[in-house]
Amino acid sequence: QVQLVESGGGLVQPGGSLRLSCAASGFPFILYTMAWYRQAPGKQRELIARITSRDITDYVDSVKGRFTISRDNAKNTVYLQMNSLKPEDTAIYYCNAPGVGTATKFNNWGQGTQVTVSS
Repeated sequence: QVQLVESGGGLVQPGGSLRLSCAASGFPFILYTMAWYRQAPGKQRELIARITSRDITDYVDSVKGRFTISRDNAKNTVYLQMNSLKPEDTAIYYCNAPGVGTATKFNNWGQGTQVTVSS
């Protein structure tokens, strides 16, 4: 059974940093492209960063240059280093494996981790 467990969120001041982790199990992690998503209050969940099995990364414009996605295949874990955080980064952050379009490979999402950027 696929499990995705996010952690590392919290309350941080604007300009601060956080590092999120997502521990995955139940599938051959090393073979999968993984992604971080976020859902802000009143908005749809959006994919913000993606990393392929060959460590090729891409980001949405709103986080490019501030966030860095990485993975440790030995630990079945994907990370999101978030720097220069802004209030508009406030959201619940999730990981999953992206599918075609807006679909994901796994229907079961983790609980997410709350990130709040506020002074």
